[in-house]
Amino acid sequence: MKIINHLAVAAFASCLALGAYADNESTEAAKDTAKANYKAAVEQAEAHYKSEKARCKTMSGNDKDVCMKQAKADYTKAKADAKAHKTEVKAEANKTEEKMEAQYKVAKEKCDAMSGDAKDACIAQAKQRYQQ
Repeated sequence: MKIINHLAVAAFASCLALGAYADNESTEAAKDTAKANYKAAVEQAEAHYKSEKARCKTMSGNDKDVCMKQAKADYTKAKADAKAHKTEVKAEANKTEEKMEAQYKVAKEKCDAMSGDAKDACIAQAKQRYQQ
């Protein structure tokens, strides 16, 4: 009966480890995607700004000044929006990492109730599950 319990615990821990690994992979993918999206948004903002400046140059007087100020304001806003989105994605990824760290500490503490090989296996599973 004791062996069956250990096997059940090991099987359960293995399933959880796969889920934690997937979470960690998706966190890294989210960071990479956020970085690529930020770069693309900034490049698009720069291209739009250049085209607006070219359009403004065809104007004269106060209309030209207003157009240039509006183009600059739109560019600044687009960059700020891109940065804010990137920061939100990074914050979400960091939150996930912090949760994983906290869950690892709980799992490791639960292992302290065990001894010998069972404790070693439990700690190894916790490390694998939470990528420590």
